[in-house]
Amino acid sequence: MSKRVFLIVLDSCGIGEMPDAPLFGDHDCHTLKRISGSPEFRFESMKKMGVGNIDGQDYLPAEPEPLAAVCRIAERSMGKDTTIGHWEIAGVVSPSPLPTYPNGFPREVLDEFEKATGRGVLCNLPYSGTDVIRDYGEEHIKTGKLIVYTSADSVFQIAAHEDHVPLEELYECCRKARKILCGKHAVGRVIARPFVGEPGNFTRTSNRHDFSLEPPRKTLLDALKEEGKTVYAIGKINDIFAGRGITEKVYTHGNTEGMALTLDALDRDFEGLCFTNLVDFDMLYGHRQNVDGYAAAFAEFDRWLPSFTEKMRDDDILFITADHGCDPGDSHTDHTREHIPLVVYGKSVAPVNLGTRRGFCDIAATIADYLGSGYRGEGTSFLPLVKRPDETEKALCRAAFEAMRKAYIPYSGYSVGAAALTGSGKIYSGCNIENASFTPTVCAERTAIFKAVSEGERVFKAIAVCGGKGFEVRDVFPPCGVCRQVMAEFFPKDAPVLLMTGEDTFERHTLAELLPFSFDPGYMET
Repeated sequence: MSKRVFLIVLDSCGIGEMPDAPLFGDHDCHTLKRISGSPEFRFESMKKMGVGNIDGQDYLPAEPEPLAAVCRIAERSMGKDTTIGHWEIAGVVSPSPLPTYPNGFPREVLDEFEKATGRGVLCNLPYSGTDVIRDYGEEHIKTGKLIVYTSADSVFQIAAHEDHVPLEELYECCRKARKILCGKHAVGRVIARPFVGEPGNFTRTSNRHDFSLEPPRKTLLDALKEEGKTVYAIGKINDIFAGRGITEKVYTHGNTEGMALTLDALDRDFEGLCFTNLVDFDMLYGHRQNVDGYAAAFAEFDRWLPSFTEKMRDDDILFITADHGCDPGDSHTDHTREHIPLVVYGKSVAPVNLGTRRGFCDIAATIADYLGSGYRGEGTSFLPLVKRPDETEKALCRAAFEAMRKAYIPYSGYSVGAAALTGSGKIYSGCNIENASFTPTVCAERTAIFKAVSEGERVFKAIAVCGGKGFEVRDVFPPCGVCRQVMAEFFPKDAPVLLMTGEDTFERHTLAELLPFSFDPGYMET
């Protein structure tokens, strides 16, 4: 059966400010904590998943037996907006922020825009989307000028009344702006913001459309598409990635429709990724400082979630996360620099707590790893840490345990066994072999690896290690520094290292965890 991943972004549902939040103008921001105090808040399904167990969420009840793997993730990119957040989720870290315009756009940009569209410009300031049509809507109708405004994010927004500027004309104006806004003025998104109504009663419509900057490097979406896999985009995902790496797309008019379409996707036969953005959290409630509305939207998702998980196939994995914060009760209406939550659920996923990780890009690396893609982007896969033991891993542990019982240990009394899984699918085991002259003594890990190498193996996928006093496993027995360096020569950084705690139990780690800064062949280049 084809493997499928469903990635749902609860747009702006951050879970607590990052240490560098003050650099982004944010103080005391915590989106999930803020809405948890609302009478509209509901938390039954997400509690069962283990969201209350995530670092920093002590205001929520913990779940003693969670259903999912959980963690919080700090952003590596220098931003707090939708574009950069989604790019990092897809594997691309942005070390420099996209340009913002706290004093409005420079005349050079506006002159070119007015010439290209044949229309003048109103406002040109950072503004709330609802306030700007209230304050400039009537003048827009009288003059035909377009309302251009921005925010704390890297956006060029164009508001126009649908009865006076047809939607296709508004979209074409956005396309022209997108071409103009390049180089040093390459904003993350140009956004069409159509509205309707009469003066004093203007309302925005659901015909918003984003015209995004293309990601600067290859993303997970690009890789999966190149490999012939499906990338099904629901909501504004296609816009965020400028259509790149998408094989199918469908737009939505809000969270309810987005959830319904994601549920329908479970009935599709495909191999790859279904990527959904639920935008109402951010657009309707976060920016509008509507705590109760945000809480009610979270409750709707919480009620919907069991209908999705009940239909999942055995090989399906669900990722639930966010792209930034937008605390609806803080001192401003902009996005907030926050950690994001991550929930990973599926029958093949062990319900472990991964603590706090650094880099949304680890999500991309893990999804790619699960789908058999070679892509890792700028992240590290944590799949080895959350995957339930499979038959291969069980066989690896059995081989390590059997090898341990053959150890030659007349001097130390400590026996160690190791078993390495190679690219050919073969398992090579080894034990530690001591010598009266200590220098020739060799560890179990190197015995197994060198045995495999001597048989022509060069690709290694995983290793299991066990050891203890006598011939019994006594808790974990991690590899020594020399063995870790040898492993770094042959194993990928995200290779699973199974440190056995018993005859058939283990802790799953990765080589990158055990040796984050190995001396690799690159240092030998002259």
